[in-house]
Amino acid sequence: MHNIALRVCWSALLLAFLVSQTCVANDREQAVRSDKQRVEAEGFWMYNDIPGALEKAKKSGKPIVVVLRCLPCEECVKLDDELVDNDPVIRPLLEQFICVRQVGTNGLDLDTFQYDTDQSWALFFLNADKTIYGRFGTRSHRTEWYGDVSLTGLAKALKGALDLHHDLDRYEKSLQGKRGQPMEVASPEKYPSLKDRYTDSLDYEGDVVKSCIHCHQIGDAQREYYWHQGKPIPDKVLWPYPHPKSIGLVMDPNEMATVKEVEADSIAAATGLKSGDQIKRFDRQPLLSIADIQWVLHNLDSDGQSVPLLIQRDGANLNLTMNLPSGWRKAGDLSWRVSTWGLRRIGGGGMVIEDSHDDGLLITRVGKYGKHGTARRVGIREGDLLLSYDGKRFDREQDLLTYVVTEKHAGDQVDVKVRREGKELTFKLPIQQ
Repeated sequence: MHNIALRVCWSALLLAFLVSQTCVANDREQAVRSDKQRVEAEGFWMYNDIPGALEKAKKSGKPIVVVLRCLPCEECVKLDDELVDNDPVIRPLLEQFICVRQVGTNGLDLDTFQYDTDQSWALFFLNADKTIYGRFGTRSHRTEWYGDVSLTGLAKALKGALDLHHDLDRYEKSLQGKRGQPMEVASPEKYPSLKDRYTDSLDYEGDVVKSCIHCHQIGDAQREYYWHQGKPIPDKVLWPYPHPKSIGLVMDPNEMATVKEVEADSIAAATGLKSGDQIKRFDRQPLLSIADIQWVLHNLDSDGQSVPLLIQRDGANLNLTMNLPSGWRKAGDLSWRVSTWGLRRIGGGGMVIEDSHDDGLLITRVGKYGKHGTARRVGIREGDLLLSYDGKRFDREQDLLTYVVTEKHAGDQVDVKVRREGKELTFKLPIQQ
């Protein structure tokens, strides 16, 4: 009787879980479909139609603003709702653009729309000939946005983009650097890890949520493009879009590429930058936002480079030079990025590791399923103190993961030495595909 009761109880719990998961899936599906219906009914934004926007811009002479956003994403919805409906400064500025809302990256022209794919909300300002005026939207934390972006800052970026558009002949040469080199593939669904799972458009006739390529999947697919070929993942791909904080710059989200604070003994401090400086040009490119600074940093040499800056300080222009040392890119923080999840599978077998704990790294979590359960299956546990990995000591999780994807190959085995309850144990951990 007791066993029957237990089986009934577990069956009820399982049924409740399945019902809840179905409700979540249905809610997501409905959110996407409702968003499309609402936006198309309002008629202000073009929906998932960048080619149509380019044609419309050619005829009207207007610039274009493209919002790339994930659905459903509560943080993105808050920004969009305020952006479109509630801000009396931004709406009149947007009316001077052809406005496009892009809610999936299927078929996205990656040679034009290059951005930090660990975000789920990003803006592009561009001309009908695909000249990019600037980018807006950044992130330095998994959930917190408002230290990096603001509606006030967005309004100033919109105004700056309009100024560039109206004086394009003057700025055309300096805007050439806003376009990146061609990507490995032309659009996301052409990456090998995505091509058999997705098409170049959303499936509104079927399961639209499951048909969508999310932003972070592009970054995952780009890293896997190299890893699956047995090639080291390039620094630029592994450490993308360095945040200004990584070089000691804290930017003001309410201003246009304006310094709020400079950290002592940093690259920015050595450059001579000060609080209140507006960076007018960086590597000769005009800037509209923090995202534009990240774009410049993203495309600089990881081995070191000298970069010219034009700043405005106290009403006067001043030329400075930023000297980036070799390895500068690795001062950034990867821990908040969704992309770290894939790297933890490859190099850690599903371990999540806390930086600099006493004389090792604290293993705070070990996955249970699939390739993310590899570390658990070989015997590694939560609470273990990682003393060495492949005979090497690491001070940060991201340094360990970087070592794996630049020095090791899938199928290799490494020794992982841990301390558990005062005893030292060593496990053989296979590197994952």
